[in-house]
Amino acid sequence: MKANQVIIGAGISGCSIAYHLAKKGMKNIVVVDKSYLTSGATGRCGAGIRQQWGTEANCILAKKSIEFFETAKEELEYEGDIEFKQEGYLILATDKPELDRFSKNVKLQNSLGIPAKLLSVEESLKIVPYLNTSAFVGATFCQTDGHLNPFKMTEAFYLAAKRLGVQFFFFEEVKEIIVENNKITKVITDKHEIDTSVVVNAAGGFAKEIGDMVGIDIPVFSENHEILVTEPIEKIQGPMLMSFTQNFYCQQVPHGSFLMGRSTPNQVHSHDISSSWSFLDEMAKTICHIAPKIGELRVIRQWGGSYNVSPDKQPIIAEAENLKGFYIACGFSGHGFMFSPMTGEIISNMILNRKNEISPDLFKLNRFSEKELNAVEQSVV
Repeated sequence: MKANQVIIGAGISGCSIAYHLAKKGMKNIVVVDKSYLTSGATGRCGAGIRQQWGTEANCILAKKSIEFFETAKEELEYEGDIEFKQEGYLILATDKPELDRFSKNVKLQNSLGIPAKLLSVEESLKIVPYLNTSAFVGATFCQTDGHLNPFKMTEAFYLAAKRLGVQFFFFEEVKEIIVENNKITKVITDKHEIDTSVVVNAAGGFAKEIGDMVGIDIPVFSENHEILVTEPIEKIQGPMLMSFTQNFYCQQVPHGSFLMGRSTPNQVHSHDISSSWSFLDEMAKTICHIAPKIGELRVIRQWGGSYNVSPDKQPIIAEAENLKGFYIACGFSGHGFMFSPMTGEIISNMILNRKNEISPDLFKLNRFSEKELNAVEQSVV
């Protein structure tokens, strides 16, 4: 069989790329996934979307993506509810140096049109009243940040792409990518041989392995990050509550449960997505210290999911410099879900030789081989 493009990975990034290509008139697009829709990082993410970042690139990606999400249900003609709510992110600073950094971040965010603001402890309590006032010294807040259901949002992209003629092959694993004379000629799966000259690597936690198939060294690694969910209760919290130094995020989702996660220090790089008692113990200690009221809730279940991490904690959204037709969308460092609309927009424009509103140079692969990175994103849990 033949395809104009083969997209590897049917998470939200792959589905967004497929939709944006098809919307712009491209035909004969194939998406291949070794499992099911949202089976990877997308279906295990924390469901938050925010614009409060410390680097210009991430701020712009997030702002433009949220603008898409605001009209996504209508644009994608999705019949269900994508559960998009913009009740903000309240990000806590736990010491003066962090608060000073937040102040600089807010100035950057405001300069880009993001309506974030710096808050005192007293102002923060007006938003989330049950915070432990001894646990933080200030915060930032952006009302247009919020929550989005990752399963429904991905399904919206998927169904819209299918209506435009995109083919999806699930439970089908890519085994080999044939390159001849420095050009891609074929993708071989365990079920098909697909003649193509364009491959998009949107394989999430397995993006490095896909790069290895064509001799492209993508400097990313995957590691397990864990999440838990509580019993549902009446609504008591609107925004996502978050702290980088305390290493947690916590939000009440629309059906009433609290969803919260944290990273594990010195986590081994691997594809492990199990969950542990140590995570539950540390997560409980953290949330009981920050917001004791939430600590009273019972935990229903917990799980692990993969972060695909780049050296500067910013994504790689690029065409490989030394292999024409091989495009990369990975290294989102846990934030591919919230950046997905712009990922689709940027990659589709690259493939179609259209100009991007955001400079692709911000996300190029070879930035890591240069002497010094422009910036490293610190606003990551």
